[in-house]
Amino acid sequence: MQTYPRSMSRDDESARHELHLAACIDDALTSSRGGAGGPFAARVVRGDAVLAVGWNQVTSANDPTAHAEVQAIRAACRTLGTFQLTGCTLYTSCEPCPMCLGAIYWARPSAVVFAATRHDAAAAGFDDALVYEEIARSPGARRIPFEHVPHPRAAEPFAAWVVLPDRIRY
Repeated sequence: MQTYPRSMSRDDESARHELHLAACIDDALTSSRGGAGGPFAARVVRGDAVLAVGWNQVTSANDPTAHAEVQAIRAACRTLGTFQLTGCTLYTSCEPCPMCLGAIYWARPSAVVFAATRHDAAAAGFDDALVYEEIARSPGARRIPFEHVPHPRAAEPFAAWVVLPDRIRY
């Protein structure tokens, strides 16, 4: 874990944002120039500590879910031993895509701070507009067909879950 330099005031939010966004941008440059994946990086910070750093590894790991934000969230959760990032800030070099946005809401950080916008990413060939459009469509109207096939046992896992006395709610 990294901490802020002692000379930096903990109350200087804009300086903290600048510090972490600059680090994310540096990591994104290193990652993309080194062939790890796309030009994206993220970090999870709590208080003065950098809990985790992630960068895009989609092409190097052959994993379409290996986005910077997801990588940073996974690493931070392992570090904390929990599945939620309450009290943490997620810094990222670019506005999160729809998949990362979903992961962020599940992880529940206190805030997200990003540098480039999704429109900046689109100009470089990373256009998520299709995904945003597809999310809004009904399952049957999507480009990749989604078919709901009702099954008489479909609700059984949910019924078993809700009666577990020691289940961890999330």
